[in-house]
Amino acid sequence: MIKRLLRSDDASLDERVTAAKEGDEEAKNEILIQYQPFIAKSVSEVCKRYIDPDRDDEFSIGLSAFNEAIHAYSCEKGCSFLSFAKLVIKRKVIDYIRNEQKKPKVVSLDEEYIDDEHMENPSEIQAAKDRYVLETESWYRREEIKEFQSQLQKYNLTFEELTISSPKHVDARESAIQVARIVFNDENLKETVLLKGRLPMKELIQKVEVSKKTLERNRKFIIAMVLILDGDYIYLKEYLKGVGM
Repeated sequence: MIKRLLRSDDASLDERVTAAKEGDEEAKNEILIQYQPFIAKSVSEVCKRYIDPDRDDEFSIGLSAFNEAIHAYSCEKGCSFLSFAKLVIKRKVIDYIRNEQKKPKVVSLDEEYIDDEHMENPSEIQAAKDRYVLETESWYRREEIKEFQSQLQKYNLTFEELTISSPKHVDARESAIQVARIVFNDENLKETVLLKGRLPMKELIQKVEVSKKTLERNRKFIIAMVLILDGDYIYLKEYLKGVGM
């Protein structure tokens, strides 16, 4: 009965997602059908071209990712379901494109080598491929940064503030990232950051070997690192790999 009530027009998307997570297949199918335009648009933003739901493989990847997002979403993540789903879709489509780029291309001899005069230098071909990969990766990074900027705004933070408040020395930066990791791995501490946008100083000071003064000085940077750890940020997380990510 409860599941049926959640299908009413008054039911929020979060409620319908919760019902789908709990095994309501009809609710899940309704969401998947209703949000196909959203999925296509999210995939198109990654591919930088129109995506036809009936013809493009990328849409199938996006649809599968949206379904995955339904099962993985929690309102405690501090963002809306659609924001979360968009990140999951982009991550999956990027992974798909990366894998496709690694596959050897089947080249028709008739098309490429019918005339020796039209043969290209192999080094030039490789250089062109490498340049394309770099340009594509650069575009993906910019898109991810845009998503992160949008997330920061919800916590009244900006990149400019992070640049100013970020620890300048490597050791201090690594220490702040380790603190962020401790916060992220503690559900209570993480919930305080994600839901309230603040560091729980009293609780945190008991778990880290860092002074309260240092924590306060690096507060904005630590919060930003927690947001990265909690989100689907493929490239931004590379920044954290050097400290045991």
